Amino acid sequence: MSLPNIAILGATGVVGREILKVIEEVNLPYNEIKMLASTRSAGTQIEFKGEMFTVEEATPEAFVGLNIVLASAGASTSKALAPEIVRRGCVLIDNSSAFRMNEDVPLVIVGVNDNDLKKHKGIIANPNCSTSQLMLVLKPLHTHAIMKRLIVSTYQSVSGAGIAAINELTENTKAVLRGKEFENKVFKKPIAFNVIPQIDSFCENGYTKEEMKVTNETRKILHLEDDFPISCTAARVPVYRGHSEAVTIEFKQHMSAELVRTILQHAYGVMLVDNPDKFEYPTAIDVTGRNPVYVGRIREDLAFQNGVSLWCVADNLLIGAALNTVRIAEKVISMKLF
Repeated sequence: MSLPNIAILGATGVVGREILKVIEEVNLPYNEIKMLASTRSAGTQIEFKGEMFTVEEATPEAFVGLNIVLASAGASTSKALAPEIVRRGCVLIDNSSAFRMNEDVPLVIVGVNDNDLKKHKGIIANPNCSTSQLMLVLKPLHTHAIMKRLIVSTYQSVSGAGIAAINELTENTKAVLRGKEFENKVFKKPIAFNVIPQIDSFCENGYTKEEMKVTNETRKILHLEDDFPISCTAARVPVYRGHSEAVTIEFKQHMSAELVRTILQHAYGVMLVDNPDKFEYPTAIDVTGRNPVYVGRIREDLAFQNGVSLWCVADNLLIGAALNTVRIAEKVISMKLF
């Protein structure tokens, strides 16, 4: 099998650097690799596998001779460059929201809907970070007993909003501890010692765009009906890294908590940590830098006859972004889809 020439678009960003770490960890097979970014970051030096690479400006000509582009450069950049990337015969694996709901673009979580990759026409979308971890939990349960409805509350770390948000949490916390005033710029409310029930802007229905991403992306990835009932509330919490989710699922048939544990114990990409008597359940600190989606607090729900509630936590920069991006690249290579 011939190996692809690959590029990391947005190589200097938080997720771009995580993608490089994952590529090295999994030993992704490739022929040559190129680092690309905006004009502002062009010329930056990045060390990778003991070698120094100079970041190049992401011009249309930069994609000549490439086979796969792993992108985490924002929706506007992806929209601007995607036609140029595809025109040059590359497969774009995109981390942004630009193409996720396009009918012709597969939205893929590896281990959940791999076969959708075969439908790609040059672009493959990586789901939203909070959707990504949820899918690895829902898929095996939905396969065993069909879901009837879904309620999700997310508690999302600031790293999901980029480096400026990470810095704002640090500086805001310092200011509070020193009794000084602080002007928040990234978030609509102070993030230090606070929980903000808004991620992204509000839609006409009162939900935020982030909440609707979870709703619509879940339906697309799991091939659910357009009116499948899902309700999501997304909140930003003063945590640097790691998203947590409280999930309630109503099934069409009875699912005991023990059966759910057994299914998830053998599920791809999932780690069961569920022994509340010994205070064993996953938290954001526990999962930082780790690949699985961790699940605990599994119990039969008191509000729904066939309901189960659980708690899942994952590193949003990994399964929610970099890890799944690289896993998609691995599948594209192994399935010879480039």
